[in-house]
Amino acid sequence: MIKEILRVACMGVWLAGASAASAQEAVPTPADVYGELFKAVQLDAVFPDSKSFTDALPNRPPEQILSEYRQLKGQPGFDLKKFVAARFSPPPNVASDFHTVAGQDVRQHIDALWKVLERKPEDQREYTSRIALPHRYIVPGGRFNEIYYWDSYFTMQGLEASGRHDLTLDMIANFGWLIDRYGHIPNGNRSYFLSRSQPPFFAAMIELAADQEGESIYKKYLPQLTREYQFWMDGAAALEPGTAHRRVVKLADGTVLNRYYDDRNVPREEAYKEDVATAKLAGPGSPEIYRNLRAAAESGWDFSSRWFAGKTLATIHTIDLIPPDLNSLLYQLELTIAKGCEVTADPACAADMKAKAAMRQAAMTRYLWNAKAGAFTDYDWRAKKLSSQVTAATVYPLYFKLASKEQGKAVATTVRTSLLKPHGLATTTLATGEQWDDPNGWAPLQWLAIKGLKNYGEEQLAQTLAQRWVGKNLQVFKATGKLVEKYDVVSDKAGGGGEYPLQDGFGWTNGVLRKLLAMYPNLAGQ
Repeated sequence: MIKEILRVACMGVWLAGASAASAQEAVPTPADVYGELFKAVQLDAVFPDSKSFTDALPNRPPEQILSEYRQLKGQPGFDLKKFVAARFSPPPNVASDFHTVAGQDVRQHIDALWKVLERKPEDQREYTSRIALPHRYIVPGGRFNEIYYWDSYFTMQGLEASGRHDLTLDMIANFGWLIDRYGHIPNGNRSYFLSRSQPPFFAAMIELAADQEGESIYKKYLPQLTREYQFWMDGAAALEPGTAHRRVVKLADGTVLNRYYDDRNVPREEAYKEDVATAKLAGPGSPEIYRNLRAAAESGWDFSSRWFAGKTLATIHTIDLIPPDLNSLLYQLELTIAKGCEVTADPACAADMKAKAAMRQAAMTRYLWNAKAGAFTDYDWRAKKLSSQVTAATVYPLYFKLASKEQGKAVATTVRTSLLKPHGLATTTLATGEQWDDPNGWAPLQWLAIKGLKNYGEEQLAQTLAQRWVGKNLQVFKATGKLVEKYDVVSDKAGGGGEYPLQDGFGWTNGVLRKLLAMYPNLAGQ
């Protein structure tokens, strides 16, 4: 009986994939809604930040605004900025004016911030690009006033440490709803994010919640876990060796691994003028430039030299690369589905998914393990070449326990010699001005590295990393009353680089810091 239910569920996955595509078409994006007005606003830089217009709050129906624009734009003295200012309110800058109470401990500050960053179903505004969700959730803060997929896993670490398991469950329920509605979890709950996902941490979220919920949560979300897996594996069965489809790649020997992708090949709406400028630099010989930019956004590392064929963003080729972080997450997803099958008493399903995980693990060692670098690195499947660049993505196989003991030891040595900096783990070893490069450090990568190192008995290195990262967080907090999106782990400067100014708030920083202070309470006095 269980096997038949899962067979039907798997058939439903394919149907969900079709309905997801139609659902994407049915949810108009700001570019769809505002047409030529959207392009004019973005390319004329009416707002300094391109994301501002995609998230702006219209004060009248969009069709009326577009009609007025068409009537007025040709008149003498027409002022686009004044036109927009009269019809839109800029989106809020979340938590930008929230400061700690004098003498307040950073843990109390974080616990109070959850309320500031919380959004409820009734908070939804009419005519905006934000997709209404049925349950409460936490937004990162700053310019980010929507739920983000992979951010939320690290936010949940802090929610659990703060005793807010209720919010963890609500956010998981929202992600389950998004899978049911669209066939996958989008980058965030915005219409313009529906064509891509983000690093698939849903299975890890289920595992986190199971600490309190028990095994029943695996059964509850098994249909959604299965659907997400099919989203990432869509097209794998029909692929010929040496080809790719959406997020799957079949290598020459028949090995199947995954890549980041996006189903659209146009400028990102939230970074429209920036993408158009990058495409001009790339030249007419780069027809997939927009998809590569979007695929990097799906990775969460937007942007990083790890995705470049050359030295600049204009050489980005994300879809040519098979990354260790994504494939580690899919290994975890396969094992989590196997766990769900065990809970629902279907040993054949469990064995099948465990076999898939084992094949992925072996393939990652074969293609992504760089013995010379002592790290897991990206593999260019078109060029059939392993990247020599060491990045913090190498800690994922340790976090999800798929590295061998020897690989774990080698990665620890590489972290110690190449990525460990005075204030935490560097993202890469190259300084390019992109925000996912040296000297920036990011909270999620610190957590993955610390826990991953602990998994392989590297307790001292894990503690050293935690001490340095927490120290940097507390230094900035004491000086400004703020916790920010990213930090410079090399100097005493704030984090920088990328397409927008440093943001405060900040969901995943708060979550990881709160968790680390629960794990290492002695670090609070730094």
